[in-house]
Amino acid sequence: MTSHDLRSELAALTTEAFRPELADIDQLPTLEIARLMNGEDAGVPGAVAKQLPRIAAAIDAVAERMGRGGRLVYAGAGTAGRLGVLDASECPPTFNTDPAQVVGLIAGGPEAMVTSVEGAEDSEELARGDLDALRITADDTVVGISASGRTPYAVGAVEHARALGALTIGLACNEHSALAAAAEHGIEVVVGPELITGSTRLKAGTAQKLVLNMLSTITMIRLGKTYGNLMVDVRASNDKLRARSRRIVALATGASDEEIEKALTESGGEVKNAILILLAEVDGPTAARLLAESGGRLRAALAHSAG
Repeated sequence: MTSHDLRSELAALTTEAFRPELADIDQLPTLEIARLMNGEDAGVPGAVAKQLPRIAAAIDAVAERMGRGGRLVYAGAGTAGRLGVLDASECPPTFNTDPAQVVGLIAGGPEAMVTSVEGAEDSEELARGDLDALRITADDTVVGISASGRTPYAVGAVEHARALGALTIGLACNEHSALAAAAEHGIEVVVGPELITGSTRLKAGTAQKLVLNMLSTITMIRLGKTYGNLMVDVRASNDKLRARSRRIVALATGASDEEIEKALTESGGEVKNAILILLAEVDGPTAARLLAESGGRLRAALAHSAG
């Protein structure tokens, strides 16, 4: 593609559109710019809402595969890639997932998290190599993320993953995108032109973050990683999370501090096990067995213990 062709392609994208009414924004008072920006951001949830049926369908498909042991893999370049890495990195402390279960790939590798890696986003071959290193299977899901919906790295990742039989999702912020067309599940959250022309870390980035929040969080809910709205699989890796673990057990059981400490000690600090110990009135080994037999789902383990 020539430079002229690329300029023409970008000019046709909603996310790249120039807004002449904002041409003097740099001369406005700071508070007025902040108000404008805040007003722009307010429209993002509505744009996401229009895609909820597509998002829900994608989540159900992801959960089905992850329930069989599959992985959730995000692939993107620049801001989109960083958002995928962020979402993936937050799953282990929140849901006690194995770090290999939800993976974020960014064009150019870890270095690209903090600096621009020249040409990486333009390489479909690089995307194929990154996926091949993970040995993608039919139980895995690959989510290509790109505000423009045309980024070669994201499109290449989805096309290669689909050829390998994996579930594919394309998350873009323009209609009729190549990324959504390449994926089994296309999600196009159209937030409109940015306050700063082409700066898709703004509304487009916010929209992508909201959708990724849903993809990972609701998938984990479907997999039994929560009990109601409690993070019962939280990994207590610091003082704050240890305090949160005690509070979660208290909210789920209504037990006394002494009973909670005893149950957490008996469960080796595992919140889900401690709740089962208290609610089902079983010992630590029995709680572990019930959870193993129930696929780690606390509600199922409680029902099993009662039956």
